[in-house]
Amino acid sequence: MKRIGLFSALFTLCYSSIVFACGGGDHDHDHAHAKRAFPQTALTPPTRPLEWGDVNIIHTTDSHGWLLGHQKASFPEPNYSGDFGDFASFVAHMKEIALKKDVDLLLVDSGDLHDGTGLSDGFPPGGVDAHESNKFVAQLPYDVMAIGNHELYIYANTLDMYKNFAPKLKGRYLSSNVNITVLNEHNQTVSVPVGSRFAKFKTRKGKKVTALGVLFNFTGNDKNTTVQKVADMVKEKWFKEAIREEPDFFLLAGHMPVQRDNWPVVFNAVRAVHPTTPIIILGGHTHIRDCVQLDGRSMSLESGRYMETVGWLSAKLGKKGSKGNITFSRRYLDPNRVTYQFHTGQGNRTFDTPLGKAITKGLNQLAKQFDLNFKFGTAPQDYTINRVPFPSNNSLLSLYAVEAMPVALTVNNSRASIPNVMITNSGSQRFDVFKGPFTKNDQLTASPFADAFLYIPNIPASVANKVLPTLNNEGSNNKRSFRIVEEREKELYARGEVELIYRRWLQEMDKRNGVERRAAGNATLGYVTKDACPGVGDDIPHAPLPFFDTPDFIASNPPAVADDAPVDLVFVDFIEAQLLQVLNSLQTEKTFTTADVQPYTDVLASAVLGIFAQEKWN
Repeated sequence: MKRIGLFSALFTLCYSSIVFACGGGDHDHDHAHAKRAFPQTALTPPTRPLEWGDVNIIHTTDSHGWLLGHQKASFPEPNYSGDFGDFASFVAHMKEIALKKDVDLLLVDSGDLHDGTGLSDGFPPGGVDAHESNKFVAQLPYDVMAIGNHELYIYANTLDMYKNFAPKLKGRYLSSNVNITVLNEHNQTVSVPVGSRFAKFKTRKGKKVTALGVLFNFTGNDKNTTVQKVADMVKEKWFKEAIREEPDFFLLAGHMPVQRDNWPVVFNAVRAVHPTTPIIILGGHTHIRDCVQLDGRSMSLESGRYMETVGWLSAKLGKKGSKGNITFSRRYLDPNRVTYQFHTGQGNRTFDTPLGKAITKGLNQLAKQFDLNFKFGTAPQDYTINRVPFPSNNSLLSLYAVEAMPVALTVNNSRASIPNVMITNSGSQRFDVFKGPFTKNDQLTASPFADAFLYIPNIPASVANKVLPTLNNEGSNNKRSFRIVEEREKELYARGEVELIYRRWLQEMDKRNGVERRAAGNATLGYVTKDACPGVGDDIPHAPLPFFDTPDFIASNPPAVADDAPVDLVFVDFIEAQLLQVLNSLQTEKTFTTADVQPYTDVLASAVLGIFAQEKWN
């Protein structure tokens, strides 16, 4: 309890198990963006200091533009209310502590800086996703950063990383198995790494590091970008030469989950040459908190998503040449000022650094520039994806499919009077909507995918109404169906889809003891991690979020017409191939092809909630 005493001059409730994150002090925010200040919500402080080793790492991954923190009042959002300026101040103070302890502290990121909030995605026409927001990321002293799959969906984004972002890292932005095709000085097309294949450097304490930045076997990349399979990468001449010399430790950063993927391929290739050299793996991509040890001299850490987790890893490497098990520790921090101040020993008046304050101010200015505070309407309640049953009045999927699509897609639409069935994939909704102002930033966060809506006219209502249950495989319980679903999941994963894995993780969390822990009422909602590493990983004990299953596909209510009445079958272009296949399996009168598909509206999927909010929430 000694460390909690650090807050005694700062918080009126510091001796209780909850700390009110009070405003004031010298944390100078521009409050234009959702009036963000030091959170006004009661937050639980940590109760145990971090374990330090002679090598220590602060880890981020899958930040997806969440640089202004989570700003809503409903839990667990306040747990993650620290912005990137706060994080910059935290890193600076931790660097000072490392100097005093005379140990190494590295800062590492495992990719996916694009696609997720208005700061990355809210740019005006002609802009490039995350070009502006990444300028703030580049101001932090990252030792190593790895490329993610979201850097590769659009060539312009990859080119921006190659030309403008990677050079700022001076050889430490790593893309070991990812290339981009560009024109060289002779105007010839060449395929070159987006960043660097590997990096070799010495830490402040003189430890030699060999670092890689590996991407999983991603297949959804844009033209003129190349992702080499991990198994092929480790056979490359450059790879063998890069790992030949023994460093003090290998730092394998990369956008690949630490379990159930190809890290063992890379690990085993290194172990074949260096059987006992310490290996630290810092993964990402599946948005979960996870840790595993592939042997006694390695640790693999994955640190969540959306700046909801800051990972901590420490290692006591001991003397060079030692071969015994290494003492590692890991911790998953909730990124907020209470957490940051506890672990740095700072108060509200001493915590903010000039760089931190400048980043916060700059991010708020960018939000203003992008008009992210534009209000479409006021949400009357929280609408969540998995925390309530589907269908229900509090379900975001119900809201989107049953209420929002029928309103938004028929505005100024000449086919509005024709009965329809509207279908989309549930994965189109990426984040919850919370009670209060529904802004441009909220729209981009909740529903980021700019899919177009298509339709096929004159489908008998009886056939149109069967498309949704068939897409969702309702009633199927045979091996062939499971195989089809399994293959579809593999294909989606290869294209970068991770929601299935993330939601499965939440479901497991709730199943363990969710009902009991929530009923106890002694912990706020948040992540409750069970991983494969020793000890307790979560910095703060929480009660897990309730979890309810959702279907893969959702639809508007069936129209009240006769079975043989012709209706418009409306759907997002993302599911076109699958829907045509299902439609042809449900009837034999006509074989439908893409030639039968027409544009339904100019409204994109990402604009649906905003249009609905303007119509119904004002």
